[in-house]
Parts: sequence; C-alpha cells; structure tokens
Amino acid sequence: MEISIREVDLAAFLFPNHRHKPKKERVKTFAELGFPGRLIAVEGLDGSGKSTQIYLLKRWLESLGLKVFFSEWNSSPLVKNATSKGKKRELLSPTTFSLIHATDFADRYERQLSPLLRAGYLVLCDRYAFTAYARDTVRGCPQDWVRGIYSFAPLPDLVFFFKASLETSLQRILDGRPQLKYFEAGMDLHLSTDPYESFRMFQGRLLEQYLAMSSEFHFLEIDANQPIEAQQSVVRDLVAARVKLSEYGCNHPESVK
Repeated sequence: MEISIREVDLAAFLFPNHRHKPKKERVKTFAELGFPGRLIAVEGLDGSGKSTQIYLLKRWLESLGLKVFFSEWNSSPLVKNATSKGKKRELLSPTTFSLIHATDFADRYERQLSPLLRAGYLVLCDRYAFTAYARDTVRGCPQDWVRGIYSFAPLPDLVFFFKASLETSLQRILDGRPQLKYFEAGMDLHLSTDPYESFRMFQGRLLEQYLAMSSEFHFLEIDANQPIEAQQSVVRDLVAARVKLSEYGCNHPESVK
C-alpha cells in the first residue's frame, strides 16, 4: 500500500513538537553572549542590492586593516551541490527546501561563523536565518517550526535590511541575465504561469514577512532605491557608530585570544 505524506505532515513527523508553543525567550546577540567578534548581516529581496553592499563593506573594512570574514547563504560544500541539482531538476518541496538550507546554515555556523566570532573577527553574512524565516513561511512551512530549526544560532549584532521596490529588484535581476530562475520567481508556488507576475507576487509576500520582522529584530532599514554610493555611505556610518572598529585590527591585543 502506498502512503502519501503531505508537506505539513512530514514537518510534524520530523519535528513532532513544533505545534506546541512554550514560553518564548528572547534570543540574544553574539555581543550579549560575550563573543569577542561581531556579526553583521544583510537581508532583502532578490535584486535589492544587498550582496553588492556587503561586498563594498567588506572591502572597506579590509582597507582599514581589520579582521574580516565573509559568508553567504547556501555556500556550504556539504550541501551546495545537492541543493543545485535539486533546484535544476525542480525537485525541492517546501519542507526539503527548508531542511537543506538549514543544514547549509548549521554547517557554516559550526565550521566558520562561531569559531571566527570567538577568535574576534568581524563576520559579514550575505543573508542569515531571516531569509529562511521569510521564504519558508511563504512556502507554507509553519513559522514556529522554521524558527525552531535555527534556534541554536544567536542573533546578528547588526542587520541591514535593503528595502527596494519590486520593479527595481526585478529590473536589477534582468539587467544581469535574460530570465528569472524557477525558484527565484516562486514558480513552485503556482501563483501564476507568467514568471514575471509570479516573481512580483512571491517577492511581495516575502516583503510582507520582512516588514513584519523589521521591528521585532531591529533591522536597520536602508532605502535600496537610492544610488549605490549613497547606500554604502549610510551603511559605513552606521557600522562605525555601532561597532568599536579599533578593537578588530589584526594587531589589536584584545582581538588575539
């Protein structure tokens, strides 16, 4: 006899306690937990320009002679190839999509993020767990379940949210390549047979999730419709004002443990 399992049922099977809602405790940042290093993350819709901005921030911090490490979403060698194959063949369901990205994050956290933060580095992340909070929830995974998967990780010390209009994001993506990717456009959700309309609907739902998280997690919102240079100037000023950069030089005595 063949047994079919719905996505939500599979989630319940894998994590049977996700429906129970114990009293939530506030998740602390790396600084609040006593890590010598600081983690700065960027979030935003596809095409918002967040990757460009964190790259420019990385170059600036390196030019100051600071200890900097960069990590990006879905880059762990452990699962990157499997994720790529699953996307190309359009095989990933919402639950497997969520779990494979969580595995990627956990691997990078254990091997890179946590050790380097303990060693006093400035760690820059092109997307953090908030990407999963938004995408996986929009794809139908229970919000508490998704957040529970990432509950082992502290919050970043700074989160920049690059808020761009849907049209601006879409145009930036199409300027770099001829067409949208299947999952990028949210085609797996069957919102529309038109990839461009599906993109607008999918990214619009993601934007709603990000705006809801913005006050909860104290995002620093950046107007991503502004010129690149103007955005970067704001980002650098905020980082310099909120992080004591002088403590993260390669020869600073307190940065060497």
